Amino acid sequence: MKQMDQHLIAIDLDGTTLNNQSQLTSETIRTLRAAAKQGHIVSIITGRPYRIAQHIYDQIGIHTPMVNFNGALAHIPHQMWSKEYEIKLTQELAFDLVNHRQQLGIETITLESKNKFWANRETKDVPEFLPSHLTPKQRLKASNVDEDPITIIIEYQPGHEQEIIKRVNERYGDFVEPSIWGGPYNVLELIHRGTHKEAGMYYLAKQYGISKSHIIAFGDEHNDREMIDAAGLGVAMRNAIPAIKQLADDVTEFDNDHNGLAKYLQKYFKLAI
Repeated sequence: MKQMDQHLIAIDLDGTTLNNQSQLTSETIRTLRAAAKQGHIVSIITGRPYRIAQHIYDQIGIHTPMVNFNGALAHIPHQMWSKEYEIKLTQELAFDLVNHRQQLGIETITLESKNKFWANRETKDVPEFLPSHLTPKQRLKASNVDEDPITIIIEYQPGHEQEIIKRVNERYGDFVEPSIWGGPYNVLELIHRGTHKEAGMYYLAKQYGISKSHIIAFGDEHNDREMIDAAGLGVAMRNAIPAIKQLADDVTEFDNDHNGLAKYLQKYFKLAI
């Protein structure tokens, strides 16, 4: 393939590449591998931490960079990459919240870096995303936390989100950006201010010399907004929220539970599956 024909294919995971059981279908795996074999750069760009995205990367069987934490980490799994970056928060912020968790209505605080996580308690309230089991070294205390976190995830009591956001903005607003997950969970996530998926997407494109016109991005939710808007071709899933569909350049014919991403790529790149 000529370099000018190479595309960056930026794929969100939940609600996009994964079906409603949070799984990859065999058709999706075959399609992404075929796109990579054509010479395209297939990259996962997800809000998930690496801890719960690595197995998906391995299943697909690609060897290109991935972006985690909504743009705060870019790396190539299982190898050293000289272009890897991390955008971190501070331990000071984390322990300020820990020390005031009762008055702020905070149930669970989880700190996560690329390869480690710590939490003040175990919880089954948010399956997979928050830890249901902790080793002694994963308990959130000063003697265990040996590096700054990339993200802080807060599970709070209903009605306390604005109180937590106010404290974060007043004390750390110059570098911290709070975002509410929404949906059925009372969860607030903190990452470095100005960190969004499109920054990671553009960073990867730059490393491979791929222009904006050759970036195709897929997504379905609020945290895909900047990425969909910034891509040369922003594609919303059939199951995407209305705001993302309105913003996108195109919408897949099928939803995430019917191989929508795979079928779109097959048609767009004329992939034989």
